[in-house]
Amino acid sequence: MTNGHVLLEMVSITKEFPGVRALDDVTMQVRRGDIHAICGENGAGKSTLMKVLSGVYQHGTYDGHILFEGREMKFSSIRDSEEQGIVIIHQELALIPELSVTENIYLGSEVVRGLLIDWNTARIQAMELLARVGLEIDPDTPVKNLGVGQQQLVEIAKALSKNVRLLILDEPTSALNEDDSENLLELMRGLKAKGITCIMISHKLNEIAAVSDAVTVIRDGKTVDTYDVTAGQVDEDRIIKAMVGRSIENRYPEHEPHIGETLFEVSGWNVEHPNIPGKLASCDASFTVRRGEVVGFAGLMGAGRTELMRSLFGRSYGTYLSGRMWLDGREINPTSVAEAIGDGLAYVTEDRKTLGLNLLDSIKSTIVSANLKDIVSHGLLQLDKEAHVAERYRTDLRIKTSSVDVGVATLSGGNQQKVVLAKWMYTEPQVLILDEPTRGIDVGAKYEIYKLIHAIADQGKAVIVISSELPELLGITDRIYTIREGKITGELASRDADQETLMRRMTTTSTVPAD
Repeated sequence: MTNGHVLLEMVSITKEFPGVRALDDVTMQVRRGDIHAICGENGAGKSTLMKVLSGVYQHGTYDGHILFEGREMKFSSIRDSEEQGIVIIHQELALIPELSVTENIYLGSEVVRGLLIDWNTARIQAMELLARVGLEIDPDTPVKNLGVGQQQLVEIAKALSKNVRLLILDEPTSALNEDDSENLLELMRGLKAKGITCIMISHKLNEIAAVSDAVTVIRDGKTVDTYDVTAGQVDEDRIIKAMVGRSIENRYPEHEPHIGETLFEVSGWNVEHPNIPGKLASCDASFTVRRGEVVGFAGLMGAGRTELMRSLFGRSYGTYLSGRMWLDGREINPTSVAEAIGDGLAYVTEDRKTLGLNLLDSIKSTIVSANLKDIVSHGLLQLDKEAHVAERYRTDLRIKTSSVDVGVATLSGGNQQKVVLAKWMYTEPQVLILDEPTRGIDVGAKYEIYKLIHAIADQGKAVIVISSELPELLGITDRIYTIREGKITGELASRDADQETLMRRMTTTSTVPAD
């Protein structure tokens, strides 16, 4: 990289938290007009580095220098960085659901005339910004009525309102479906064409290869290297090796299943949508899972996979109409989450922040929270046992933390996911339902979770995996059901399936017999 083209330079950035050195002498350069990707395992320090850059961690709380357009920056707040045209969009979107799109875009930087907010001008300007990001909606629409992909575009429109010169996107497509992801990547290309530089943190190596000009890899808080994508220096295997410090020849571990008799069976399951009377969220669903088997559920966004599993897990979604289920030959009928846990079911939600965790809790109290009766004696919590259990899972699942006493909010996304897995594994379920278990997790941590899934199955448990990544389902499951509009449309042995076959069955309404 030639210095004449460098927009941003971060030099020897070191950032410490109590007991942890999150960044250790990190140095990187970003060229003007590039899409620059940053990747690394969960906990590598990517988001911390961007928080240093954007003023979330103010000057003086870290060592090193930030040079923007050749001048040293000493940001004491996000407002300082935004005044220079550096805007960050965090993985957890910072929009207020009850406010309108216009109100969200101009929150904190209101359009004023005299002493009053000029809502008419703000609304007109918001419409222009929405048009720039390709979003055709009424700017008076409450944000809570928008999909995640649309909310992401509103965040970018908000950034454009601040005359952004460097846009930072932290895992921008992690919660998006395939179409929304492609739209966002195309928008990034459009911003680049207009001279806006982008930094993108992402685990999705195919997206990095598709849109980025350069890639910086960070491992254990240190810069590994920066690769020039446009010069053909990089492929996915090279990035993976740099991220994890080793080559992952096969992204899915070899596994010889030991499949037994049917352990879990669902028959004729019908559930009404909670908000649309007469609409079935699950329509006559029937399936089985055997001991030692990993069964996948494939479907497009909104196909009804999550809705089906949540309704089975103590009827926590929709209105139950009819259907039966059996566990180990015994009919069960859990009408609450507590009853479902008691019957031997566990469900790891796709949304770990909202439904899977209490971010105010410590790691150890979270891990034991779904099975408190096991650490209570004579009405008292056995603190020694709580600590012992948490420490065991920290070691077994390789949760990166200085102590199980710290809050789960301090962990990276991948390590938070491991804590959620530990919480449900501690209930010792017979059936473990995993909804998007590796969403937002890097390739190294994914490999660990895949091995964990197989280890659970090898204990004679039944494992159900919902995933939007078809290669993942093909790589780790033994059998796959396809689902569309709440109906199961097919069943295939994973060894006989491919992405094209699954996609065909995910997009058809007719049920295809099992092969």
